[in-house]
Amino acid sequence: MTITERLTQDMKTAMKARDKKRLSTIRMVRASFQNEAIKLGKDSLSEEEEMTVLSREVKQRKDSLQEFKEAGREDLVEELEKEIEILQVYMPKQLTDEELEEIVQETIEEVGATSKADMGKVMSAVMPKIKGKADGSKVNKLVLQQLS
Repeated sequence: MTITERLTQDMKTAMKARDKKRLSTIRMVRASFQNEAIKLGKDSLSEEEEMTVLSREVKQRKDSLQEFKEAGREDLVEELEKEIEILQVYMPKQLTDEELEEIVQETIEEVGATSKADMGKVMSAVMPKIKGKADGSKVNKLVLQQLS
């Protein structure tokens, strides 16, 4: 079952259960999918494109969450945490720190990176392997740490 099919099914369930937060979050993601499809000039998105949009939505919320916490807006923090929780259901299982370290190490060896100057090569090789399964900033720190 594709992400879009799951979203449609869950949207119907949320409507029946009168779960307004889940319903609005799912509708927002579906709208993002449609906007991306229009932008790309397609009728529908591939599974990978859907994952990219979903990852972007989660990242935007996490960034906003951090800003709201710093500003002391607890009301908005709670809302975003609920949205992130709902969106995480559709994301692939996140990699553990050990799995992520292993992938980064293998990629460094594949690319033949030896210094921080090779950071871009390593990152561009790692990111497609872990798409949606780990946070980019976490990967960045790991790569930097292993190249030092």
